[in-house]
Amino acid sequence: MMEKNLGRKVTLMVVKKVDFGVYLGTEEDRILLPKKQVPEGIEIGDPVTVFVYKDSKDRLIATTNEPFLTLGEVKTLKVKDTGKIGAFLDWGLEKDLLLPFKEQTAKVKRGDECLVSLYVDKSGRLCATMKVYEKLRKDSPYQKDDKVQGIIYEKSDNFGLFVAVDDRYCALISKRESYGNLKVGDRVDARVTAVKADGKLDLSVKEKAFIQMDVDAAMLLEKMNRQGGRLTFTEKADADFIKSETGLSKNAFKRAIGRLLKAGKIEIKENSIETK
Repeated sequence: MMEKNLGRKVTLMVVKKVDFGVYLGTEEDRILLPKKQVPEGIEIGDPVTVFVYKDSKDRLIATTNEPFLTLGEVKTLKVKDTGKIGAFLDWGLEKDLLLPFKEQTAKVKRGDECLVSLYVDKSGRLCATMKVYEKLRKDSPYQKDDKVQGIIYEKSDNFGLFVAVDDRYCALISKRESYGNLKVGDRVDARVTAVKADGKLDLSVKEKAFIQMDVDAAMLLEKMNRQGGRLTFTEKADADFIKSETGLSKNAFKRAIGRLLKAGKIEIKENSIETK
């Protein structure tokens, strides 16, 4: 049955030519390749490589256009628009790809990029899902302390941030290794802290402690300079408030302030910290 090819690239034979295109497959099981898609000079019996999907009327149809994504793959696609049933993604074909609300790991909007894979829904239509954990590979070439890049595709209150390194390898930034206000769709530069026995990567967006202290201190100094050379709170502030204002834990904030104080960059007053 031609339905089994839905979402896949296949090579089929031309079995019939008509005014509005050619039919591919067999006399008993065939699919239309519209006229505007037919390669010049094609004849009955010739092979054609096509992608099989459904048109706007949910009819099975072939195209010689290259989709950005096929079944079994994971790719980053851009959101073209949103509607009542979900978002619509640009995947290189005339009919946009639906990303239903229930398949979104975070709400997306026009212009966003999201990591997705294809699936066939209960109605037999191709749709996208951001729930790609099971589709990601676990055979990355990376080792401990390697620097990597990836995209956050899901956020868990229990585990942390799920990341696809190089948009393909399975990785996690645990809650304690996170930094700042990262969210789904963000691209991150990270360091591999461990390679698990099953090949999954543990990541940190923090540098090693002695390096991170300098990074945090520089970030705080820049923040203070943008705010007229002062912070309107000190290390005595509530930990959640410090986190929301700076993206740092209370301990990391204290270390950074200590570094700036030692370097003579700041002075701590009763209710504020000011640059010198």
